[in-house]
Amino acid sequence: MKKPQEENGSNPTNSELNARPEKVMELFKGFEQSQNLARQIGFILEIDKLKQIWRQTPLLDRSRKENDAEHSWQLALMAVVLAEYAPKGTDMMRVIKMLLIHDIVEIDAGDNPAFSGKSDAAQYKAEQKAADRLFGILPSAMAEEFRELWEEFEAIKTSEAMFARTIDRFQPFLHNYFTEGHMWIEHKIHAEQVQKRSEIIGKTSPQLHKIVELMISDAVAKGYLIGSAVKSG
Repeated sequence: MKKPQEENGSNPTNSELNARPEKVMELFKGFEQSQNLARQIGFILEIDKLKQIWRQTPLLDRSRKENDAEHSWQLALMAVVLAEYAPKGTDMMRVIKMLLIHDIVEIDAGDNPAFSGKSDAAQYKAEQKAADRLFGILPSAMAEEFRELWEEFEAIKTSEAMFARTIDRFQPFLHNYFTEGHMWIEHKIHAEQVQKRSEIIGKTSPQLHKIVELMISDAVAKGYLIGSAVKSG
């Protein structure tokens, strides 16, 4: 979901924004290593659009919802702070890279909120197309690395991807709990739905999952979530 700019001044059109990488290429023509640098700067300019992709997760002060850029930054910092709860031997630099990259495709594909009912197949197709375009702006070696990291995150098979996904689940959970179930109540979410989305946390980090289970039980007791939490075996 995109939110219109509120500042004064004219806003560039989508075609003007999409032309930025090409403009950088033209500007750098003739300089040593111009092609790689132009592509890198073009990509940096392109991902500015991530600041206009709005998520369903509220800020803790409930003044507005967060955007994808804020979300990715907070996840990366959470990974650093919570590194001791990752599986032993996890490459944390790889985790951080995944978290900074994982939502870039939403520039084109848009956000797919939890419990939205949106087709996963349709979203996957849109994100694959977005990955082709967005990572394709980069020099080939870097484009390949970023695409590999994104695909690894989506596959959730390595310890790095599992911990990255754990953090990606834990952050909105914390925001929902500490805003007194703000979005849970609005969307009439059941405890079992939240538990289902938190399963990856249990598989990856038992310590964090214990906290999640306690908070889900408390959220039910306080009326933030519907129903009763199912005790894990």
